[in-house]
Amino acid sequence: MDFATCDLPDDIEALKEALLVERQARQTAEARASGAEALIAHLKLQIAKLNRERFGQRSERSIRLLDQLELQLEELEASATEDELTAETATAKAATNVTAFTRQHPSRKPLPEHLPRERVVVPGPTSCACCGGTRLAKLGEDITETLEVIPRQWKVIQHVREKFSCRDCETIAQAPAPFHTIPRGLAGPSLLAMILFEKFGQHQPLNRQAERYAREGVNLSLSTMADHVGACCSVLDPLFKRLEAHTLAADRLHGDDTTVPVLAKGKTDIARCWVYVRDDRPFKGQAPPSAVFYYSRDRSGEHPQAHLANYAGILQADAYAGFSKLYAPDRKLGPIAEALCWSHARRKFYELADLAAQAKRKSKGRKTAVISPLALEAVRRIDALFAIEQEINGLGADERLAVRQERSAPLVADLESWMRQERAKLSRHADVANAMDYMLKRWDAFARFLNDGRICLTNNAAERALRGIALGRKSWLFAGSDRGGVRAATMYSLIVTAKMNGVDPQAWLADVLARINDHLASRIDDLLPWNWKACDVLDRKAA
Repeated sequence: MDFATCDLPDDIEALKEALLVERQARQTAEARASGAEALIAHLKLQIAKLNRERFGQRSERSIRLLDQLELQLEELEASATEDELTAETATAKAATNVTAFTRQHPSRKPLPEHLPRERVVVPGPTSCACCGGTRLAKLGEDITETLEVIPRQWKVIQHVREKFSCRDCETIAQAPAPFHTIPRGLAGPSLLAMILFEKFGQHQPLNRQAERYAREGVNLSLSTMADHVGACCSVLDPLFKRLEAHTLAADRLHGDDTTVPVLAKGKTDIARCWVYVRDDRPFKGQAPPSAVFYYSRDRSGEHPQAHLANYAGILQADAYAGFSKLYAPDRKLGPIAEALCWSHARRKFYELADLAAQAKRKSKGRKTAVISPLALEAVRRIDALFAIEQEINGLGADERLAVRQERSAPLVADLESWMRQERAKLSRHADVANAMDYMLKRWDAFARFLNDGRICLTNNAAERALRGIALGRKSWLFAGSDRGGVRAATMYSLIVTAKMNGVDPQAWLADVLARINDHLASRIDDLLPWNWKACDVLDRKAA
């Protein structure tokens, strides 16, 4: 409503009272916006710090807080904008000279240069608004860019093969039928890649995909999509074998596992998904990073022993007992060198020294444990080692080893001496004693990084590879069968490896599915993610 046309009371006292009400409303809105602004700035600082820690030595609270902070920031941003508009409205109604509160927005980043641009020209004036003259000269133009998305388009590609008859001998000639990823299949490689990536990369079960496609006017039955998934996994199996061979040829591997619920009769069983990661980038290795996943019905030690039956090198993992036979001196191929994860060891101390967690338990009326000063000291000492590792991450193995011998070795020796001294004073039932025993009983494996620059201080590479499965469990709830678990492990291997090499998994899968059956078996390595380039796809399409 226009303020000038509003019906205002003639009484001065009534006008004063109305003005006072409007001012109070404006001040309240400004206070809300200011408070939200301060909290937003604080949260942005925290998120920035936590994001820097995600791919390095991460604190235990980082994983627990980051998602919640981002969600809280999202809500606050929306609330702050709403309060800002309320403040502006209140100021306009008050009809005073007080400057309205304006929230300072961060500078806008330019939109990606590789995106196509569509110019929408707003016609300029044809005459001067001041004098009415028509002799206008263009001085330039102002461009405002907005990001837009084109809805997904479906289309049917018709491959037309013309037939010709020879007038001399009556022979009929026709071009051979085009290659189909799935024999007699109706889905093209791009559609198949989208289904696979949505299921295994974005954790969208096939039934949800089918519902979304139906809303877009394309009915794909669940059984048909399941057939597509099974056929594609079979087609991609040679690529998985090559990826497996590359990963297990590493001198150093990261290994870990996570739970995978699997459907059973009237219930779900807890199966396991194992991962082995080859990542030589921390010590400037030239081999491309890769990850290979395996599925098993249980967590028996027989599974990792079978996975690594032909492996000889360094294994970075936790202290899982199932790996113990791999470290045995009488192993046929020789013992695998054990390198344990300092993040796992640190976590046991951190849980006893997590002040924030204890305060949260207390606020909810739960029983709290005593904060252990010994645990705090252990965390402080271990964090000093992490700080050194952060400085040398990405250097060559020899450089890393030299720094560790000079700076880390004395800290590790002091930590062992201090820990053994304090452990002798503790009861064997004390929680901090158990945390110390976890390290002291395996000290050689923890200290092995001091003698080899290739070894990392943590097993975070394997944990990052498993993170998608941990998030996906909330969406797909369980695997349908053991065969489904094996297929999932194959696709996780391909998708995670593509991401590790900076390749768009869906674009890569689409191109591979379009080419693999016509590709020479002797050149299958050309299709591996680190040998595949998106520009090659564009060149082939242009040709």
